[in-house]
This record gives sequence, structure tokens and C-alpha cells, in this order.
Amino acid sequence: MLWNWYTIDTCFIANTWHNDTTAKFAGSCIGVILLTMSLELLRRSVKEYDRYLIRKHAAAAALSAATVTSVATSAKGSDDSQAIPSGPVPAQARSPGYRPTVFEQAIRALLHMVQFAVAYFVMLLAMYYNGYIIICIFIGAYLGSFIFHWEHLDVGRSPTSATQEPSVCCA
Repeated sequence: MLWNWYTIDTCFIANTWHNDTTAKFAGSCIGVILLTMSLELLRRSVKEYDRYLIRKHAAAAALSAATVTSVATSAKGSDDSQAIPSGPVPAQARSPGYRPTVFEQAIRALLHMVQFAVAYFVMLLAMYYNGYIIICIFIGAYLGSFIFHWEHLDVGRSPTSATQEPSVCCA
């Protein structure tokens, strides 16, 4: 395990991944870039799925609040002695928290497992200490982040993904 710049006769992960030509090594470099980019795609997918679940829960909570408000309005019209508030429901009362269903959590766990597996393959590739492969990992991380983490930044509303993930190693 020494730093190296070998291109011909390199072998990664398994003996079937043997680069005996320059073209095979170039293909390996492109594959490593795409693998690292797929890791960034998986990270974005996890965030987007969680955002989808939160939006779905918020929509259900808003529908529930609207139903409660309409029932309160109709009850208030029939009997003025009942004092049921009909204004907007505070966020804490509307949505005390959300726990995904078993199926939703299974999807979340599957996405996490695939992300974890891809991250470990990228780490194993880096442990070969091949300079070209490590540069390809960096290029893949750059391109993946550029493409998949190009998010709308809401000023003062929510932190960016960079502040939510201070450690790159332990996704």
C-alpha cells in the first residue's frame, strides 16, 4: 500500500478488475468518476425523499386542520355558546412530529444502505493509493456535487446542505 501512479497491470477490488491496457485503465477512471457521482446522486435522493415525506405529511396536516376549522365553523354557527377557535391552527398543534410508515422507512433504509455501500467501494478504491484513481474520485465528487447539489438557497429559512453535512466521511 504505497502511493503509486501505475496504469498498466493494475488491479482493483477483485482480480476480474485487472487493467492490462491503457484503454481499460481509462475506462476504470471514467467508471470511478461515475461511481463517485452516483454517490452524490444518492445523497441528494435521500434528501429529496425526506423532503417529499415532509411535504406529504404537511399536506395531510393542512387538510386535517382545514377539516377541523370547517367543523368548528359549522358548530359555531349552530350554537354560539361553544367557543371553538376558527383561526389558523398553530404549527405545533397541527404537526407534533412525523414518523414515517414502515414502508416509507424501508425505502429510507434502502437508500441509506445503497449510499453506504457505494461510499465503501469509493473508500476501498482510494485505499489502493493510486494517484489517478484518487484524482478521479475528487473529480467525481466535484462533478457530482456541482450537478446534484445545486439547490435553491433560501436565505434565513433553512441551512444549506453544506452546513447540514459537516463531515464528508460519515454520510
